Amino acid sequence: MARQFFVGGNFKMNPVSKQAKAALAETLNKASLDPATEVVVAPPALYLLSLKDILRKDVKVSAQNCYFKDSGAFTGEISPKQLVDSEIPYVILGHSERRTLFHETSELVATKTRAALDSSLSVILCIGETLQQREADQTAQVCQAQLKAVVEVLKESDWSKIVIAYEPVWAIGTGKVASSAQAQEAHADIRAYLAKAVSPAVADATRIIYGGSVTAANSKELATKPDVDGFLVGGASLKPEFVDIINARQI
Repeated sequence: MARQFFVGGNFKMNPVSKQAKAALAETLNKASLDPATEVVVAPPALYLLSLKDILRKDVKVSAQNCYFKDSGAFTGEISPKQLVDSEIPYVILGHSERRTLFHETSELVATKTRAALDSSLSVILCIGETLQQREADQTAQVCQAQLKAVVEVLKESDWSKIVIAYEPVWAIGTGKVASSAQAQEAHADIRAYLAKAVSPAVADATRIIYGGSVTAANSKELATKPDVDGFLVGGASLKPEFVDIINARQI
């Protein structure tokens, strides 16, 4: 089946001023964007609502994280229900920076994913291996283990609200990028695992996007691969070239 191309921009802890945030919005608002591509940007939590208010309506806004409780004594956290109430449709979960810097396990990511879906959020679910794991030929094994925890808490129908972001940790913010062949191989392995662990229909329908030093220069070739359904963009999402990445499938 035809899967809608998806390009997400993860701003991480950037920008550091309201003026810079407004400039990012203006760039997107003035740009000619591929209407066949779903575009989602994830600013820091402080800027979620104000960015949503000034962005064009065909660009959606995502949170970068959420907790698994609806409310309570959880200082510093944001709940799925608060995101839904604020009309934020997406949340990124399981990013490698959350896994490594904040010690989130695959089981915690799965619990957060279940909670987000129960509140009707859509989830950009991040998975990926380290350089050591890649060199040990463990890419498929690591990705499947990270997905398995999520598979165990989801129903088949839940997968319609999941976008899987394959982000090799060794390529995030390093300037290194998986070759188009490496990305295609990893995405095909993920799709094969979904077919076995969930269903062939879910495997065929689920969008699997690539993240890891994506730029305007490498996005066009990556976008030609049959199992690469888009990108989760880090640093380049803060630059004008983000528009070129969104339009990577246009000739």
